[in-house]
Amino acid sequence: MYLIFIFLGWVSIYTATYSDTEYEIFDFSTKYGKQFIWILLSFVLIIVILAIDKKFYEQFSGVFYIVSILSLIGLFLFGKNINGATSWYSFGSFAIQPAEFAKAATSLAIANYLNERNQDLRKLNNQLKAFGIILLPAILITLQPDPGSALVYGSLILVLYRFGLPMYYLIIGLLAIILFITTLYFGYSFTIIITIIIITLLFFYLNYKNKNFLRKNWFKFLLLYFFTGLFIFSVDYVFNNVFEQRHRDRFNILLGKDIDDQGIGYNTTQSVITISSGGFKGKGFLQGDRTQGDFVPEQQTDYIFSTIGEEWGFLGSGFVILLFMAFLLRLLHIADRQKSTFSKVYAYATVAIFFFHFTINIGMVIGLLPTVGIPLSFFSYGGSSLWGFTVLLFILIRLDADRIYEW
Repeated sequence: MYLIFIFLGWVSIYTATYSDTEYEIFDFSTKYGKQFIWILLSFVLIIVILAIDKKFYEQFSGVFYIVSILSLIGLFLFGKNINGATSWYSFGSFAIQPAEFAKAATSLAIANYLNERNQDLRKLNNQLKAFGIILLPAILITLQPDPGSALVYGSLILVLYRFGLPMYYLIIGLLAIILFITTLYFGYSFTIIITIIIITLLFFYLNYKNKNFLRKNWFKFLLLYFFTGLFIFSVDYVFNNVFEQRHRDRFNILLGKDIDDQGIGYNTTQSVITISSGGFKGKGFLQGDRTQGDFVPEQQTDYIFSTIGEEWGFLGSGFVILLFMAFLLRLLHIADRQKSTFSKVYAYATVAIFFFHFTINIGMVIGLLPTVGIPLSFFSYGGSSLWGFTVLLFILIRLDADRIYEW
């Protein structure tokens, strides 16, 4: 699957950046030529990863994490600003984005932490430490600013839940997202009224099931009313003062409050049109007139899936989606059969990160989710992205190779 992914990804990058004036398929001055170099180097990287003993990744997971944090901090001093974000170290014609490698390092760190004496995530102290490991790189990446890449670390909360984190964290997170979007769309007055009604009905229902519920839990419900109301009233402030204008515009477009096909919504609009123009079977290799006409800006990066949609149509797009689903199911199978806590946690972290990239990127490209700027694994142009996903995947493969010796 890895080989199929990088092959299809390179072909898509070739198509998205092809020009009639370029005849050499391996012209290393082009984007597809540079990507080919990164692909070749990734095989060297794979050999190195597989040659290292499994215990090395466990014993030095803390070192990997510290180095990744230092590399993120160093961007504020030595980083290069590209497209408004200081997320890159520049080396001549190549640039490295440390946030892509920090995903694997953070996954190793959280796996090592949960592996130590089988940390009980029902205890608040252990929860705070686990959250800290995840939030530290996310905060540093957000400050670059690159909130899209930072959001990926939120997927690791699912891993904590798998290993004992109480469900109410997930429920609170889901409710916060629902309240945030509802407040933006309907306003805080409507949201407050509906929320009070729902909480009150829940309160009476629980009291009906348990006659002592009112006497024992009335104070908890008062706190629930208070903090829910406080959160709803804070939405406008956060939206208008914390979010940047481009993020506000994207939310407004997604919610249908603004129509800006020529401005901030241009990429998504053109991407949707490009995908739909491919029809059922697609237009064929290098026959996508919208791709060749550069209707989707920077199509070879975050919007690479629109190239597949136009040239290979519903059939090709469906094949890629099914391949990703098979890939994720395979990773889940590998995760389930791990015998050590370290390997199992890292495996689930790998699944969560790949699932997040797949879901968010394709949802963004087809207009179901706001543009957040994260790549499609193994498809989007970029050496850092390709290497980061390769490291993440093949460390798992190396850990899985020794599972029969684990106790």
